[in-house]
This record gives sequence, C-alpha cells and structure tokens, in this order.
Amino acid sequence: MIWHLIAALCSALAGAGVALILRSLTRRRLPKWIIPVFAGLGMLGYTIHYEYTWFDATQTRLPAGSVVVSSEEGDMLWRPWTLQFPMPLIYTVLDNANAQVQETPQGRVARFVLYRFEKHHLMSTVTNARYQLLCSEQAMFQLNDEGEARFETLTRLPEDSPLYQTLCMGEGER
Repeated sequence: MIWHLIAALCSALAGAGVALILRSLTRRRLPKWIIPVFAGLGMLGYTIHYEYTWFDATQTRLPAGSVVVSSEEGDMLWRPWTLQFPMPLIYTVLDNANAQVQETPQGRVARFVLYRFEKHHLMSTVTNARYQLLCSEQAMFQLNDEGEARFETLTRLPEDSPLYQTLCMGEGER
C-alpha cells in the first residue's frame, strides 16, 4: 500500500509540474489555483487507472495452472465514472494444477479449491474454499474441514460454465 501512496504523490507532483509549465508558457496569466487542481487531477487519474487495471495486474501474478472461472463488475455512487464504465470488483480462480479429477462408475468427480479475490479500496482480499463437483449431475458443493460434503451449499452449474468446462470437459491446462 505504501507504493500506491508514493505513486499517488508522484502523480500529484507531475500534475502540479504540468500546471507550473502552463503558467510559465502563458506568462503567469493562468491563476495560481490551477496548481493544486492539476495536482488533485493527477492523483485522481492515478487512482482511476489503478482501479481499472487491478484485475489484469492480479491475474498476471497467478501461478501456472490457475484458471479464472468468473468475474464480477460493479458500480459505486461515490465513484461516478463507474456508473458509465463498471469496474472489476471480484473474480474467482480455480487452482487447476492441484485439482483432483477421478473417473468413477457414476461419472467424473472433481475436488478442487476456488480462490475468490475481492477488491477493496487499495487492497484485495483472498478467500478460498474446497469444493466437489459431480460432472454427470452438474452439481457442485462445498466441503467442510474433514472433506465431507455440505449439501446446503449445493449449486447447479450450467454446461457452458468455465468451471464445468475446465474440470468436466477437460478444457484448460492440466
């Protein structure tokens, strides 16, 4: 987080520098108040840039074998630009390299871990949970700490779901 603060301060200094150059070029005809305005615009510009590039930047740091299976965009009233251009807020990643897929008489069964990344102001939080997917039933449920099914978490996956396609149809890296 300290690096974001330093980057925002550098953006503010760059914006103030642009304002000073503009004042010099106009022989000081521009008012002095444009200097803090440009500094603020520089900081705001950096913040907006970071918010929209967060998703791509965190994806590039994922380990090999990871597959993004869902993402959510959202808008916020206190960030009015997101009303026109929703920003990525949450995405879910399948740890495909460590997924256990078995062929059984009832069909393919997969046990895997899903990681959920959520964007909060300048930080992101990560949560993970273990799941089991019955491919023939297209049913997924969460597993407790002992590896037993929690049937109250039962979810039906559509056949075109990236999670279903990766684990049950064999698409993606394994």
